[in-house]
Amino acid sequence: MLKNSLTISALLFVSLAFSQQVEYKVVTSVESIVPMGIGRSRIIESQQEISIEDLTTTRTDGKKSDQGTVNRKDAKIDHFDETKLLNFYSATGINFQNIASNDALIADKINKLVSAGWELTFVVSGVESDSGKDDGTGIFIIRYFFKRTLK
Repeated sequence: MLKNSLTISALLFVSLAFSQQVEYKVVTSVESIVPMGIGRSRIIESQQEISIEDLTTTRTDGKKSDQGTVNRKDAKIDHFDETKLLNFYSATGINFQNIASNDALIADKINKLVSAGWELTFVVSGVESDSGKDDGTGIFIIRYFFKRTLK
């Protein structure tokens, strides 16, 4: 009898563990690599849900696409938080004070989300950098992926 009770308890525990629902959140930081402070650097966090089904079509022959029936404006959301960051460059070049300030803001954002029950699961970054004398533009982008268990 004890063996059956332990087995039932274990199965119940496993089923509860696998039945937990999880939600995800993506926060993006964009840091400008434009001299003289004319770029725009931000932390962006969506505050509006959007359904991928509304923007997805299916190809049946590999060539014909119904994407023309999907309006690009429907992919845009109106509600998001935008936190100002400093640009990597100032008039004299790389500004390390700006980088340290951005690090402090990003860390504060992460700490606040963790305090609200979110777990930082992974981070992805990319860069399009200044390619020389005639370029003068670039961005450094990082996406922070969070998850939390719904109760």
